[in-house]
This record gives sequence, structure tokens and C-alpha cells, in this order.
Amino acid sequence: MNGPAGQRRSVLFLQGPLSPLYRLIGEDLARRGHAVHRINLNLGDRLDWGGRNATDFRGRLDAWPGFVEAVMAREGVTDLVLHGDRRVYHRLAAERARARGVRVIATELGYIRPDFMTIERDATSTGSHFPVDPDAIRAIAAAVPEPDLTLRYPGSFRMQAVPDVVYNLTNSFLWFLYPHFRRHTPSHPIPEYTAWGLRLLTKARRDRDAAAALAALAGTPYFVLPLQLEGDFQLRDHSPYGGMRPALAVVLDSFRDHAPPGTRLAIKSHPLDDGLARPGAAIRRMAAERGLGDRVLFLDGGGLAPLVAASRGLVTVNSTAGLEAILAGRPVKTLTPTIYGVRGLIDDRPLDAFWADPTPPDAMLATAFVRAIAATVQVKGSIYAEDGCRAAAAAMAARIAEGSLNEPGGFVDPPPRLAAARALGCPL
Repeated sequence: MNGPAGQRRSVLFLQGPLSPLYRLIGEDLARRGHAVHRINLNLGDRLDWGGRNATDFRGRLDAWPGFVEAVMAREGVTDLVLHGDRRVYHRLAAERARARGVRVIATELGYIRPDFMTIERDATSTGSHFPVDPDAIRAIAAAVPEPDLTLRYPGSFRMQAVPDVVYNLTNSFLWFLYPHFRRHTPSHPIPEYTAWGLRLLTKARRDRDAAAALAALAGTPYFVLPLQLEGDFQLRDHSPYGGMRPALAVVLDSFRDHAPPGTRLAIKSHPLDDGLARPGAAIRRMAAERGLGDRVLFLDGGGLAPLVAASRGLVTVNSTAGLEAILAGRPVKTLTPTIYGVRGLIDDRPLDAFWADPTPPDAMLATAFVRAIAATVQVKGSIYAEDGCRAAAAAMAARIAEGSLNEPGGFVDPPPRLAAARALGCPL
């Protein structure tokens, strides 16, 4: 139940993004007269929230469902707010919340990037309740204003890096204060930060190499495959692959057997990749094993937009890069259901058929899709800019207080992508 506007809410926050976002939302809701609570799972959470109206959980994971349910009962919780609905603590808490009739509110980075954040009733990605029917999307778009797509909150490296480093190093060095906390990320932050430092030192060279590779592709038909981060729940839970290498094997096998002769595949690194998994070496080995030779190339730098603009199309597991390609008018093939996996936006034929004759997106439907999601499950703002974070917090607080999540028309039950994702083997 979305909840009537004006009803006093009792809102429980779990972990948010590494920014002041959740603290600012909580302060806004408290000023509106709503009750606000928080559960801290580690010291970083405690420092991030500020300490008021908070409860610490220091137990083992098997005690967590009972603990969070007891807090919900004690505080009369009406709404549970969490960032990343597939984190184990969040997934278990959401199950207990739904059983109690508590409204689950999931936030994430924006489906539209940059300058937007996601806030949805119940779940995101393949669990999203946003409609997948093109006519329903067009109907929403006809009823809402045009979105502001102007870049208003340019990202700050300080806002991206400092909260991450402070949070993770605090939890690493003072782990004994919350000894049973389980990170949702697969890599320990110390080697990850060391690798990131080395990546920054080589960025200029890698960007030059990527620009040279793009120039060499001029006049050659090619497709783009953007890599996704190994620890991303988009791979771990919202796909059947568990990581990029099994997905790469599927794409490379299909490309070898069905792509027209002379066509190449440009594989692009993720801009936040730490390099620890050595994707370039793995890609070269996998290409050689399939006899693809120089038909497959790896770009470990540069931007995605110019690479996509000159391509024949983009293949992805489920990255938001697919929506960027759609908006650039390029054909897109996804391997799993996505928020933008709408008939008319993506090529819904088998991957083997995509290479020879990729189907471009319907430009008018793409415009309608962006208009519809911007009005229903996105808010203008960014956690990587101070003014953007305040803007996102104010908009999110308003939607929670007013009961306008996913409105108008952006909630379909059951989630329309979930059955297809489960049929593919996604562990949802």
C-alpha cells in the first residue's frame, strides 16, 4: 500500500549510499512530523547517520531477521527504506517488512544518468514494478511533464571518493566494534584502494590508447560490449551468470558463430573497475581460444559515448549503458531482463540473430520511456554533488511523505520482469 498523503509515517532507514542522503531525508521527514528511526550495522553507518533515533545491531546474521522485525514492531514502522535491495541484510529485512504490511522503499543510483537517483516501491531492476508494456509507458508519458535532462549537478571526485574511503577504512580498522558485520562487496577495501591508486596513475595513458583504438575502428563495422563490475548485484543476482566471464563466454561464442565476417567486437572496461580481475588478459585469452584473434579488442579507458555512436549496436547483460545506447539511437541486445527491456526499445530476438541485422530502437518510444521513468521512479539529484544530494533528499522525502512513489501509473503487480528473470536462472 502506498499510503494516503498526510498520514503520519514511522520510517525505518537501513543502509544508504555513501553520502549524507539518508540523514538528509530523515531530517526532512522529521520536520514534516513523521517518526524516523535507523539501524546501524557498522561504525560507518553510525558516523554517517549522526546517532539520533538509532539502534545498533552487532549480532550475527542469523539473528538479524528477528532483530529488525522486533524494531519494526516496537516503533510501529510503516515504511522501510534501504539502498540496494539485494544486500543480504536488506533482502532479509524486506521479507519481514512485507509480511508485516510495511511498505518497502528501495533506492539506487539513477536509471537515467547522470543527475538522477532511483526511488521505487518494493524493489528495483528485475524486481521493479515499473510497467514493461509500451502502451502503459506511453500513457504515463502523456500524463506527466517533460523531464529536466540538463546537467545541473556535475559530479565531484571528492564527494565520490572521500565518503567511500572514510566509511570503508573506519569499518576495516574498527571492525571489532561490530564484529559480525558482513560486507556486501566481494573485495576487501585495502587492496581495492591500492589498485585504484595504480589505475589513476595510468589513466592518461589508457585514455590515449583507447582513443587510438577507436580511431583504428573507423570504417569497420563493430559492436560494443560494456563490462560490468564483478561485485555488482546486477550480475550477482539479476543475471544467471554470477560474473562477467560466463557472460563473456556466451557473447564470444555467439559472435564467433554468427557475426558477419569482418565485424569486430569492442569490449569496454567499466569506469570504476579496479583492475584486480585483470579483464584485458582474460578477454585476450578467451578470444584466442575461439580463434577470434584481432576481431575482439579491449578498450581500458576513454568514454563509452563516442564508442557507441559509431557502432552497429551494443550487447549487455543488463547495464544502464544499454539505455544510453538506446537514447543514442543504437540497437541494443540484453542478455537478461532490464528496466528498459521494453518491446520496441531493445532487439528482443535471440543474440545469434542480432549480429547480422540489429533492430534500432523506436525513438519516440525511447523519449516516452525516459519521460515516464523520470516522473515515477526517478528524482533529480546526485549523491556526488552537495547541492545534488540536497535536491535528491528533498524530492525523496516528499514522495515518501506524500505517498506518491511510482505515481502516476508506475506500479504493476506482480513485478513484470521477475518471472522472465527467474526462468533464465537469476537467483531472485
